[in-house]
Amino acid sequence: MSAYRDAVYCEWSPNEKVALEVAAGASLAGARCIVTMKHVGLNVAADPLMTLSYTGTVGGLVLCVADDPGMHSSQNEQDTRHFARFAKVPVLEPADSADASEFMKLALDVSERHRTPVILRTTTRVSHSRGMVETGDRVPSGKPIGFQKCPERFVPIPLWGRGMRVEVEKRHAALRAEAEKTAANRIEWGDRSLGIVAEGIAYQYVRELLPDASVLKIGWAWPFPDALLREFAGGVKELLVAEELDDIMEEHLRSLGIACEGKKYFTPIGEFSPDRIREGLARRAGKPVTPPASLPEAKDLPARPPVLCPGCPHRGLFYALGKFDVVVTGDIGCYSLGVFPPLSRIDTILCMGAGISMAHGMNKAGEPRKVVGIVGDSTFFHSGITGLLDIGYNRSASIIVVVDNRTTAMTGHQDNPGTGRTLSGEETTKASIEEFARACGIPNVRTVNPYETKRTVEVFKEAMASKEPWLIVSSSPCPLREKRKLGATRSVDRTLCTKCRMCLKMGCPAIEWTPEGATVNELLCSGCGLCAGVCPSKAFVIAEKGGCAQ
Repeated sequence: MSAYRDAVYCEWSPNEKVALEVAAGASLAGARCIVTMKHVGLNVAADPLMTLSYTGTVGGLVLCVADDPGMHSSQNEQDTRHFARFAKVPVLEPADSADASEFMKLALDVSERHRTPVILRTTTRVSHSRGMVETGDRVPSGKPIGFQKCPERFVPIPLWGRGMRVEVEKRHAALRAEAEKTAANRIEWGDRSLGIVAEGIAYQYVRELLPDASVLKIGWAWPFPDALLREFAGGVKELLVAEELDDIMEEHLRSLGIACEGKKYFTPIGEFSPDRIREGLARRAGKPVTPPASLPEAKDLPARPPVLCPGCPHRGLFYALGKFDVVVTGDIGCYSLGVFPPLSRIDTILCMGAGISMAHGMNKAGEPRKVVGIVGDSTFFHSGITGLLDIGYNRSASIIVVVDNRTTAMTGHQDNPGTGRTLSGEETTKASIEEFARACGIPNVRTVNPYETKRTVEVFKEAMASKEPWLIVSSSPCPLREKRKLGATRSVDRTLCTKCRMCLKMGCPAIEWTPEGATVNELLCSGCGLCAGVCPSKAFVIAEKGGCAQ
């Protein structure tokens, strides 16, 4: 963005549906657009995608979708190629950084020539890899900006939509013909006793392990290049398919009457690696599968479960919530780490915004305990407002908590509508969670400082006793975003520590346990003071200058 600030406009959108709709509007006005999201984000954007396939595009429009085989940071595994077939739009699948660069150019070109949105599907390993890329000069689209009115094309009411449906099939036939001759798909002939059809990162692994094999590299993954597939299959003795996640290509080859194997040897679950491809080849050869030797583990190393960061404001909120016997419907964000001991304060996670809606559903079902829904600030703006509106409209007794740390912390500290800053760092309107709640009909709205656990517990008590809906905003910035200590470093006064272990219930990484009792790791301590607030003997004191006296 910085290299072309005068020519390229970028923004954060509240959610993926909005982002695609914004891009669709810009595309119909003639601009080239790229929308980026994860596979679960495409679920959110599916509504406009399905109809945009009918109306088509003017300026090139590409959806760069990152699938996450292995669920490194996602709540499920999905294969975006299904969405391409569902929406009847082409999908390109790069195998490395050079492919990603070239395929983006190809995607924009295909989008404009065939008047269709295009999906560029990347996966975890490709997204996290580096490679040599040949750059070139920026080439403007040449299209003038200005929407040309044509209701018959852009208004898919049934009268015109039926005709659009016919055009989608005509476009599909043209795309299939182009898939046969594109350089994104190519045959690399070698030893013809075995041929392997490989997509994405699987191509790199196959080439590494079987450098002499015949390989059909698939970069234009859908529509399928049937003639090319038949040519390749006819030139080899046996055919294997290496594709991450689902057996989409393998299934299609079988539908063409082509004998092949794929998921019989290569797992449909998790991320591919050279070792996994090697194991699949061993199974095919009837050889024993020897998993790679694991590194020896030191017996005296402590467990390292994922935890909230030192000084995280969510820790105080979860600690206060732990005083009550409630059901907690969680959501997608770093606060999902509240599911782990010792906090253990998350009971469900589904998708973004569901922390609010599921709480309402449990209440209406008659759950006897109080139900508390928790979402983050960016999640609230992403897809929480409509669920809150449902609570206000249908008069639910739900208690909703928005943990507002003024950033989108889990995915890299991006701004959101509640931070008052745009993607480019410019000041803008700062959306108020409290005002949204009142507008949604929530009569009881409170804001608490999660570091003040006593006050937070009091507010929860008041909410638990009410039969009306509540929204509580736990407001404190993310320490990692602020890049500063919250207060003075703490230490433990040995004369006061009774070894009651109450401090360990906070799950703070800076608090360590020794035979002598609790200690504070001064390198990790952020000075939040939560430990001092929960210690019944007041053993956590401000450390002396020069270090922590233990």
